[in-house]
Amino acid sequence: MANTKQAVGVPVGTQWEIKDRIYYLTTKEQPLVFSLPSKHTRRKPLLWFDTEAGFQKELRYATNQPSPLVDEQKGMATLGRIVFRDGALSVPAREQSLQKMLSIYHPLKNVIYQEHNEVEIASDDLDYMELEIEALTIAKDLDLDIAEGILRVELGSKVTKMTSKELKRDLLLFAKRNPALFISLAQDENVQLRNFGIKAAEANLIKLSPDNRQFTWASNGRKLMTVPFDEHPYSALAAWFQTDEGLEVFSNLEKRLK
Repeated sequence: MANTKQAVGVPVGTQWEIKDRIYYLTTKEQPLVFSLPSKHTRRKPLLWFDTEAGFQKELRYATNQPSPLVDEQKGMATLGRIVFRDGALSVPAREQSLQKMLSIYHPLKNVIYQEHNEVEIASDDLDYMELEIEALTIAKDLDLDIAEGILRVELGSKVTKMTSKELKRDLLLFAKRNPALFISLAQDENVQLRNFGIKAAEANLIKLSPDNRQFTWASNGRKLMTVPFDEHPYSALAAWFQTDEGLEVFSNLEKRLK
């Protein structure tokens, strides 16, 4: 339960609950043992800016003090170490000074470590599940041509030889595995146009030059467009299809591909 009066070592207006807490490293590397700075020194400053007082205050973790703020500590301080093992640190409710240091004051919180928060995790899980449901709903009702375009981003030319059931299956798996990316691709018109251009090339209706710089008609070699420097050829072709000149070619190709 949260204390009704202001807890010692907690900024005014901050709600503080006495409970067990867990902290974990968020860095890519997870060393077996990692020591977090626990005391302010000239070489390694450990400070917290007090907005009420208008200046920075020294931090020091002392096992026998109720607050990690040096100016709130009285008598001899028994210094303690802050050690993460296997990327995590479990701090029981009785170690209030350490919890306050890690949860409220330490400048490396949300930089190299975070506090385990069940409410935030539940909220993130719910958001992800709702996104997953949205993606699967879109995937279920998607036309095969659009499905092919989306899967081509993931699987390349392999999609050309896939049956309709294989396309549907892999589309649903993709939507479940990465719902945010799937929804983004499903709403991206250029993905569909890029797939259309690839299909036109596979059907030998248009050709891409060996240097990936120019599209031509396959039948007579007449130039259609030049690929801008540093652009993906089929992305450039998709953008060109949306111009007045490209739209005419697109309509022509669409009739031939049917």
